[in-house]
Amino acid sequence: MDGNGRWAKLRGKERVYGHFEGVESVRACMETAVEMGIEYLSVYAFSEENWNRPQDEVISLMELMMKSMVGELENFMDHQVRFMVLGNRARLSEGLNATIDRISSATAHNKGTTFILFLSYSGKWDIMQAMKKAAAALTPEQFQQMKQEDLDQYLITAGIPDPDLMIRTSGELRISNYLLWQTAYSEFYFTETLWPDFRKPQFMEALEAYAARDRRYGKVK
Repeated sequence: MDGNGRWAKLRGKERVYGHFEGVESVRACMETAVEMGIEYLSVYAFSEENWNRPQDEVISLMELMMKSMVGELENFMDHQVRFMVLGNRARLSEGLNATIDRISSATAHNKGTTFILFLSYSGKWDIMQAMKKAAAALTPEQFQQMKQEDLDQYLITAGIPDPDLMIRTSGELRISNYLLWQTAYSEFYFTETLWPDFRKPQFMEALEAYAARDRRYGKVK
């Protein structure tokens, strides 16, 4: 979800103003996903690398995360959305973790779209922690005999299907350490639209572009 800071700068505002407006885009996309019957929607909200940003911006972002989760609970329940947060939660504050647990527990039995917030996440970190889990759980012989698909159960996304479509906003043409393992055969969609301007019409354009693609997974049809 890129372009919040640039969006705010274009309007003579502080960067955090763009993050607040970006929350509205998250809500719009979530409601569109529910409307379209999309089973999983994930957003990359804060990477491990983002901890290196100025402290005041990090604090503002974390406060915004907490307020947004609490503010969206009624919306989650009304739309039967199941809420999850995935990432290195050991780096998050006690208060934020408590809020995550409360909202996740309240929505755990909802049967609609699963909405995943990737927070303090890194694809490289995910693969590394998965390898450590596998090494601790298996004998050396079992570890040596592991197949690629065996690693899936140790990733933080265990039990969640790999993404079909990844959308990158604001003209950036990289994946920024996001779901490196899981996006091996995802379709990519790049747009110049800054995230605060990415609402239902832009989301629908991305879905239509995806629907027109021929997914072969390396095979010949």
